[in-house]
Amino acid sequence: MDTLARRKTIVIIGASGHGGMILDCIQTENKFSVLGFLDSYKTKGSMFNGYEILGNEQELPNLMKEHNLDGAIIAIGNNWTRGAMVDKLKVVAPQLNFVSIIHPSSIISKSAQIGKGTIIMPGTIINSNANIGDFCILNTNSSLGHDGKMRDFSSISSGVCTGGNLLLGKFSAISLGSNIIENITIGEHSLIGAGSLVIKNVLDKSIVHGSPARFIRYRDVEDPYLKGDVTVQKLNGAMTRNRYEQ
Repeated sequence: MDTLARRKTIVIIGASGHGGMILDCIQTENKFSVLGFLDSYKTKGSMFNGYEILGNEQELPNLMKEHNLDGAIIAIGNNWTRGAMVDKLKVVAPQLNFVSIIHPSSIISKSAQIGKGTIIMPGTIINSNANIGDFCILNTNSSLGHDGKMRDFSSISSGVCTGGNLLLGKFSAISLGSNIIENITIGEHSLIGAGSLVIKNVLDKSIVHGSPARFIRYRDVEDPYLKGDVTVQKLNGAMTRNRYEQ
């Protein structure tokens, strides 16, 4: 049996710039075969980065049956929106397996633990006894210090450097090029602005920015924070967005 036949077949959910980066990681890792992309706001049958848009997430049950699909990876950069998609998929396709993608150029301690659905981009360094939850993102050339903990749906952006014993709360994000000293706790749903130096603990739902980082304001959990984010709309009590986030 050749190498291609042994690869598990997956789909990428979200055809954006982030989805393109994840595709590069998958191709380099050479562990999975990509069937195509799912995206609610792109035309079914159109192409993205050389792969077909197979429809939206409602297509998953048929794809799992027709193509013996082994799993999926969610390519949505916004932590809150990614969490909402996971909740939706658990209803649409409860048997769906979520895979993790790890670029081969990353350096990961043997004692580190990595949850399902997590994405580790090129050049990432994960140090000893780190614990990364489910559906997290560690972007290009970021580092997580020893004994660091990232709770589910949290993310660190490109060039972020964290000292030992970080605790990053659920849905929280550390933006481009920020530095976090040792023994810092960042609460849930918080945002660290780009280029910040964090030397104090950060409360839940806080935006902090600067060097040293200072409290700017509190935020709502669904507030956009990535370039290209769009306004969250509340329809019949459900959180929706008009397109996938970059």
